[in-house]
Amino acid sequence: MKEKLELRKKIKSKKPTYLREDHHKKKAVNKNSWRGPRGLHSKMRHGFQGHRATLEVGYGSPAEVKHLHKSGLMPVLVCNLTDLSGIDKTKQAAIISAKVGTRKKVEIVKKAKELAIKVINIKDVDAYLNTVQESLKKKQTAKEKTAKEKETKQKEKEKKAEEKKKKEAKESPEDAKKKQTKELEKVLTKREQ
Repeated sequence: MKEKLELRKKIKSKKPTYLREDHHKKKAVNKNSWRGPRGLHSKMRHGFQGHRATLEVGYGSPAEVKHLHKSGLMPVLVCNLTDLSGIDKTKQAAIISAKVGTRKKVEIVKKAKELAIKVINIKDVDAYLNTVQESLKKKQTAKEKTAKEKETKQKEKEKKAEEKKKKEAKESPEDAKKKQTKELEKVLTKREQ
């Protein structure tokens, strides 16, 4: 198996990148969507020197290692915990789907670690779990901090409102009349202008 994997690596290192004909001339044509050249006078179809390479037999992988990961295991897409139970750890490895959220991903990684199943798209499982836990702690502390700030602001508002009420209650009726007259004078002066 190792020899076949080495051979595949050697073959793929020599394989050219196949680009679609005239992709640089038309915006709508995607350069990676391969279609064989069909033009009657196409230099690419004829395989003239200095023109792009076309698909040829000989760049394919050996049949025994086709679709295998470089570790020699067959990758299996995992979306939830039940998908992990059907994996044979000697022949298969897990790839966690990109659509899975962080919380569920952590659960899947922990379960895979318990079952000794290799997870291909996570290099170091322990380091990943540590980084996730740290980020969750940071989020939690940030939430607590914002909650405390909100509480202090609310308390300050309540204190200001109470002080205002006390001031209004302490004012004598004469002071209240003076304030009203001043406000009326302001309004009248604005109208005159």
